Amino acid sequence: MPRKKVVVIGGGTGSYNLLRGLKKYVLRGDEDESIELTAIVTTMDSGGSSGVLRDEYGVLPPGDLRRCLIALSDETEILKKLFQYRFEVGKSEALNGHNFGNLFLTALKNILGSEEKAIEEAHKILKVRGRILPITLESSNLCAELEDGTIIKGETFIDLPRSTSHLRIKRVYLEPKVSVNKRVIDAINEADAIVIGPGDLFTSIIPNLLFEDVIRAIKNSGAIKIYNCNIMTKYGETNNFSVAEHFNVIEEYIGKDVINVVTYNNKKASQKVLEEYKKENAEQVQFNENEFHNKARVIGRDLMTEPNIIRHDPDKIGYLIMEIVFKHV
Repeated sequence: MPRKKVVVIGGGTGSYNLLRGLKKYVLRGDEDESIELTAIVTTMDSGGSSGVLRDEYGVLPPGDLRRCLIALSDETEILKKLFQYRFEVGKSEALNGHNFGNLFLTALKNILGSEEKAIEEAHKILKVRGRILPITLESSNLCAELEDGTIIKGETFIDLPRSTSHLRIKRVYLEPKVSVNKRVIDAINEADAIVIGPGDLFTSIIPNLLFEDVIRAIKNSGAIKIYNCNIMTKYGETNNFSVAEHFNVIEEYIGKDVINVVTYNNKKASQKVLEEYKKENAEQVQFNENEFHNKARVIGRDLMTEPNIIRHDPDKIGYLIMEIVFKHV
């Protein structure tokens, strides 16, 4: 059976866990059910180490790129830990809060002259299984318009708790408008499966869908298109959102009846863990079959890590995606 080309679109912890789960299926010799894997990653991060490096060195925010490199790396655990190492705040003003992996990618870009060359070299150093593509090679800010008309500029100000967090996000957009990375379009055109999410809806997923060329390529693609819904809501982005409400936002940007399959977690977390998340105004995303009015197949599975932090389990979500791609469950 020919290898399937799988494209994952997203960013943040969601993409990290999904890519970890899919990595084991990448180019598995002559075995059946092996894949070629491409991660398309948002580059709109404006806070922390990524934001500082973006402002001071004019590089693309490296945070999400770094996470994906680590997720797909075959290198030693110590090298992975090194790339995730963050210098303590207060120890050195120059290194305050910086992540080593971010500094490494910035140095590579300055040495080699471009983000593309830096990412390619990082692939080799970390022995990455698959490839990682930034959604754009140009600098832009993510902006959000809230339901009362308030405008918030900068991904970090949308993402973090704020005085307007009780208000719903009406739309997000890029300022200035920038061009998509052409290699992203090539990857989508060649894909057998396009997997969107999981991840923060408005700050990790939707930024990748703000390019007309991307939407056109996804719509025209003959690939199976999958949306993985988040397990927990996020205060300030998806307050009280159900599975259907998450998916409705995706369809606002990508169009109706484009997605073929929606996956969601159907295992209930323990009350003890949910009480901890309640302190952050987060709750488990609920599924209500009566809310779905589209053609997508909806698949509920136990996709959750246990016991203390609620995330998509890499093995569970990876296995489900492979089932959908190869066995059409």
